[in-house]
Amino acid sequence: MRIYAMGDLHFSGVPAKKPMEIFGEHWQGHRERITENWKDTVAPEDAVILCGDISWAMRLPEAADEDLKDIAALPGKKILIRGNHDYWWTSLRKMEKAAGGAFFFVHNNFCPLDHEDVHIAVCGSRGWLTPACEGYKAETDDKILRHEELRIRVSLDAAKAAGYEDFILALHYPPFYSAEEDSIFKRLIDEYNVKTCVFGHIHGAEGAAAIFEGVRDGCSYKLVSCDTQEFKPVLIR
Repeated sequence: MRIYAMGDLHFSGVPAKKPMEIFGEHWQGHRERITENWKDTVAPEDAVILCGDISWAMRLPEAADEDLKDIAALPGKKILIRGNHDYWWTSLRKMEKAAGGAFFFVHNNFCPLDHEDVHIAVCGSRGWLTPACEGYKAETDDKILRHEELRIRVSLDAAKAAGYEDFILALHYPPFYSAEEDSIFKRLIDEYNVKTCVFGHIHGAEGAAAIFEGVRDGCSYKLVSCDTQEFKPVLIR
């Protein structure tokens, strides 16, 4: 079993209701490129973590019919995290029913990945802006940040209670934006001894260059938004 991650697919049906080429020519045909790269890379026994911004759909039935069903047909186990543009995201029960069991939605829970002597828990939540971000407004963002902290803690605690010690933390937003920043997400990663953190949200070469990637205090951090990775799944384990 191999574990891959990818973020920010930004699907919007076929033909696309929201063509992504408006954000750059490199997005041309991105849905087809993602699909082919996925098929060429991922085996049925593998797992793929999708780090949010999966579909532009506004409602769950629309997302399920136009985008999720095509992702479900691709090989591997799919583990989904909510992004800031996943407006279709709703209750766990409703999503599981609409998807027919094709996905594992990380939503106040964790996804176990067990294979022979490997026991990994995929935990996470959307995350949020940190106080170091330009435009952060304490009067509105503090509450959301605290809520996301609690969601991540619930996820990690559930995995820990089930006996897991090896955690992959999947977020949509970066856990921090520079190697010096001490965010609440960084403190959670340290507290739970998380060894791998994957995230999306950031686009383009310039955006990617401004974000910390690499190993910090024993945890490996990787940006996996698809346009920064040539629209290919990123092998993380």
